[in-house]
Amino acid sequence: MDTYDVVVVGGGPAGEVVADRAVRAGMTAVVVEAEAVGGECSYRACVPSKALLRPGAARSAARSVDGARQAVTAGLDPARVLARRDRFTGRGDDTGQAAWLTGAGITLVRGHGRLAGERRVQVTGADGTERILAAHRAVVVCTGTEPALPPVEGIDRIGVWTSRQATTADAVPGRLVVIGGGVVACETATAWSSLGSAVTLLVRDHALLTGWEPCAGEEVLRGLGDLGVTVRFGVSAVRVARDQDTRTVTVHTDDGTALVCDELLAAVGRRPRTADLGLDTVGLPAGDWLPVDDTCRVTGVAGDWLYAVGDVNHRAPLTHMAKYQARACAAAIAERAAGRPAPTGGREPWSAEADRFAVPQAVFTCPEVASVGLTERAARAAGLTVRTVEYRVDDVAGAALHTDDPRGHAKLVVDETRGVVVGCTLTGPMATELIHAATVAVVGEIPLDRLWHAVPAFPTVSEVWLRLLEAYGL
Repeated sequence: MDTYDVVVVGGGPAGEVVADRAVRAGMTAVVVEAEAVGGECSYRACVPSKALLRPGAARSAARSVDGARQAVTAGLDPARVLARRDRFTGRGDDTGQAAWLTGAGITLVRGHGRLAGERRVQVTGADGTERILAAHRAVVVCTGTEPALPPVEGIDRIGVWTSRQATTADAVPGRLVVIGGGVVACETATAWSSLGSAVTLLVRDHALLTGWEPCAGEEVLRGLGDLGVTVRFGVSAVRVARDQDTRTVTVHTDDGTALVCDELLAAVGRRPRTADLGLDTVGLPAGDWLPVDDTCRVTGVAGDWLYAVGDVNHRAPLTHMAKYQARACAAAIAERAAGRPAPTGGREPWSAEADRFAVPQAVFTCPEVASVGLTERAARAAGLTVRTVEYRVDDVAGAALHTDDPRGHAKLVVDETRGVVVGCTLTGPMATELIHAATVAVVGEIPLDRLWHAVPAFPTVSEVWLRLLEAYGL
């Protein structure tokens, strides 16, 4: 049995960061990984999806400016787009990331890790051999999530796409049907339609991006329409089958229609990877999310030894927030190792409090949409005295110079009692880059009369901040 200060189960972004921070704090750390170091984000999610989306966005940006538009005389080259994606992902080769772990002083153990009682992790290698790793200070679960399938008859028998296949496919499907209306569905529809697929979205709800401000879904719907994507609202798939000869998929819907496509993508959410994690050995139910406090310490387990970081704790399932939690978690482990309590509820480096009220999100559709903090609905539900301010990005000089079609929307949610911004949603040019300014305003709780003195440069799209504050009355 090998003993380390910190045993990390899962080598994705969260696991890499928490192990690195633990080593920097003077502790020893081991990462257990059954697949590829770097996790879903590096090979089957964030990185490949953005690599697929960027060429279409670049072409669209060039075509949106007169003088450049005339130089764009062809569509995208799918083979080159896919090859560029593969350069970023290495087609799943984790040699570089595994070498980084070693260089950072972190031990890597290949195999499936599961809890084997308090401070113990059993690792089963690919050859079936088993070993036990003991944690002197902490075990940190960073196993993430996996795609969930909707309750559709036959969907588990046809080789359906999930986000994994949608970001790693080697060929462009002629016809793609997507079940879902969230971020993955919208980004995937954007990427593959730009590469030539005829895409249809089947959306059970009556809007896209339903957890966002309505303007976000409306702008994305407009953009998908411009790309030729068909969006059908209030429709659900009920039965699917693949023809063994033609390999086409027939999707039967609850309104009595049938769609024939080459591939079907299920983009309806994710579930925690905890079914085979040995949770029962520490008194927790298998397959559940792992609830944690602000230091990412698992609640319901005695002692300061079991932590869960990233998507598996269901607080803010985004890569950047997983890394934020990992930094806080490692700091908390170090504090407690030094005999200090690392209490929650403050703004110390071991408290991942921001993932409850200031989570930035960026969606790389065309147009881009981004948000941080609370929507108007969420702010009112939280009992805040709310005032909202909205402004068309089209009317900002910098946006008009950036593109000849600068349609976009900006919305602030203001807590009137404190006079601070608690939420922001942006759509249109540079939205995914502009959102960080809003994140700083929300996290810093900067009073609006102070924010007024943060002068945006002219002529930039950032001048929308000036216009929003003017609309507020400053």
